[in-house]
Amino acid sequence: MIFKDYYKILGLETNKVTIEEIKTAFREQAKKYHPDVSSGKAAEERFKDINEAYGVLSNNTSRKKYDRIWYSHVGKRIDKQKQKEEREARPDLLTLLFGNIKSLRKEQKQNKKVAIKGDNVETEINLNIEQAFYGIEKKISLRTVDGKMKTFSIKVPAGIRNGEKIRLIGQGKQGINGGKNGDLFIKINIENSKKYRLHGYDIYTDLFLTPWEAALGARVKIETIDDSSNVYIPQGIGSGEKIRIPQKGYKDGKGGRGDLVAEIKIVVPKTPSEEEIELYKKLEEITKFEPRKQNH
Repeated sequence: MIFKDYYKILGLETNKVTIEEIKTAFREQAKKYHPDVSSGKAAEERFKDINEAYGVLSNNTSRKKYDRIWYSHVGKRIDKQKQKEEREARPDLLTLLFGNIKSLRKEQKQNKKVAIKGDNVETEINLNIEQAFYGIEKKISLRTVDGKMKTFSIKVPAGIRNGEKIRLIGQGKQGINGGKNGDLFIKINIENSKKYRLHGYDIYTDLFLTPWEAALGARVKIETIDDSSNVYIPQGIGSGEKIRIPQKGYKDGKGGRGDLVAEIKIVVPKTPSEEEIELYKKLEEITKFEPRKQNH
């Protein structure tokens, strides 16, 4: 069984801490490695370890059991190190004459500045549904801390999800004292186009029909985002009704796709010919259809 130092995972050097100190340490580590802030397999595993550590140490019973294991793996080593430091701290003739060289070196190391990673930077870009579906290489320009403009080239993968973030490692704010640079996160916002609307993994579009197609039924061709399909229109279909075409929607990230949903809109000619007008008048005379009485 692999031993995990839960105190060290939470950033604590010893088990001589209060429950409040454990809670504070947990919040700091969880915020640092939360999936919304840090991405990647390593950060995901670290976040799991942080939650696991807090689950054990926040409970008095499980913490007592764990402390016995912790002492055999870590506590004894700490005690031995303290004893060694105490022995070295005792003055002898050489120390009195020349000073404690080890302590001096240790002090010098402690005085070195701590390397701090730079802050992450977040921004957003908008893509239309076609760009997101096929993928695109896009350039964005951001103003740096010193006021200069910096251009980044972003390769957006095909089928990226709405709200998903692209991470550019090391393109955030500069680190301090030799620390690593932060990362740049670009959030993707997918906008609807004039032709298509995105709802989850389904793509919605309008299918315009003539009154006679709607009344008599028809087989019509509909343009999908990457192809075309022939669909059957049942007799008597009305405006607002929907026809679903499987596997013609947006990519679901698992090799499949959502559906294309065609919303029916019945349209009439704005400038009908004289012959069409006569036919409409004839239909008006012979029809018994009264739509305004349908719901009464």
